[in-house]
Amino acid sequence: MIYVTGDIHGEIDIAKLDEERFPAQRSMTKEDYVIILGDFGFPWGGESEETDRQYLAWLDERPFTTLFIDGNHENFDLLYALPEEEWNGGRIHRVSKSVLHLCRGSVFTLQGKTFFAFGGARSTDRERRTPYVNWWPQEEPSKAEYQRGADALAAAGWKVDYVLTHAVPASLSPDWNKEPLSNYLETVKKKLRFTHWYFGHYHADVTFHPGPWWQARSRFGSFSCLYDALDKIE
Repeated sequence: MIYVTGDIHGEIDIAKLDEERFPAQRSMTKEDYVIILGDFGFPWGGESEETDRQYLAWLDERPFTTLFIDGNHENFDLLYALPEEEWNGGRIHRVSKSVLHLCRGSVFTLQGKTFFAFGGARSTDRERRTPYVNWWPQEEPSKAEYQRGADALAAAGWKVDYVLTHAVPASLSPDWNKEPLSNYLETVKKKLRFTHWYFGHYHADVTFHPGPWWQARSRFGSFSCLYDALDKIE
């Protein structure tokens, strides 16, 4: 089984993964996955270091394996200091025994399905945050990460089953000022064949088809913004 959900913001929204709110986990194993669509929030470090350890240990005790892409609210210094390793066709950072960060620009194969992962987003409140304390410039992808994504999709023949992002393509973004990442994702959207695109960031639960029905069926799949909901991938 594979489930996908939205931002958890560290300890703030992690309760959505407890057994009471997510009873389906009772029939899951470590070969099953829950994917977080950015703003995972662990590890955060500093005064939260002990909290990080406690909640990562709690996640390791869950019956499933936790996967996440990064959002804009992550401690990228800590995250990117972890060694990269190959896993299921892509690159990861292993945060704990069964908590894995899906690196930007990787294509993974999970239970026979392919997933393109590309985290990151621009914080709209970055002017009110302190660099390298609660905001990191690595929230926006580098040229190398953009290229890694293009190369991985080319190797996959520009076709995957699912897309996992925190931000959205420019044509779907509610922001007036389109950042480079949204423009990049727009290019990906126009070229890629996919079944479903999942994203977080906007703290809402909604699924939609962009554009006319024939456009949606011929090239673009459907899109879901997730926050509290846990969508099961069949």
